[in-house]
Amino acid sequence: MRRSPKQNVSIQRTGRFALIAAAWGMCALLLAGCRTQHKVELTVSVAASLTGTIEQVESNYTRLHPEVSFRNNFGPSGALARQIEQGAPVDLLLSAGAKPVDELAAKGLIAAGQSRVLLRNHLVLIAPLGSTLASLQQLTEAQIKKIALGDPQSVPAGSYALQSLQSARLDAALQPRFVFAKDVRQVLAYVESGNAEAGFVYATDARIDAKVRVVQMIDDAAHEPIAYPLAVIAQSTHPAEARAFASYLFTADAARVFAAQGFTMAAQQ
Repeated sequence: MRRSPKQNVSIQRTGRFALIAAAWGMCALLLAGCRTQHKVELTVSVAASLTGTIEQVESNYTRLHPEVSFRNNFGPSGALARQIEQGAPVDLLLSAGAKPVDELAAKGLIAAGQSRVLLRNHLVLIAPLGSTLASLQQLTEAQIKKIALGDPQSVPAGSYALQSLQSARLDAALQPRFVFAKDVRQVLAYVESGNAEAGFVYATDARIDAKVRVVQMIDDAAHEPIAYPLAVIAQSTHPAEARAFASYLFTADAARVFAAQGFTMAAQQ
């Protein structure tokens, strides 16, 4: 079947349009590939007591900055610091105590001028819901056989607990009853399951567990200040993005999430 000249011109135009559309499609794919290549994943080492909370903050941040994603490493602050010392690829550290960050800074592992206290918290004595325990002093009673606290060598909350018992002059008498946990979340598990008759955790941890009750808020003067310093790691592979996220954590937007979970911004102290 022979085509008219008009039909031939129409076919040629259609072909050119198809080629142009294909070219634009290839450009779009290439641009999308470029955007994908520039997506940044920040690795954040975070104290176990911030599990859940930091994830909410990060979710808010990624809505504002979709080019950034997060990989969190939760655990006891001391252990997280040792991982960084050993060369773990970490961009930021949010510790539950100043000592791990101070030790890293002394070894030149914290970016210059990129360490600042972000949050404050409080230490509490907890017990299972059915317990009759009413005070710190009653920990010496016979029915209290096991007292859970974080390992003071790696868990800041455990160190604060030990300092508090030393201040009350109870540490020597209670030492045989100590059960050391790897982090505050494990202390909660010991107490809620009845494997320990009492334990020491942060106030923010106690409020999320309906199977334990707060026996007593520990006097802040009985231990070192509970500080959560935030630090950008010197060997971060994404220093600009790490600093930008660190700055965001001090904003009112992030503060609302922290406050909802019971944390206090250090700037408010």
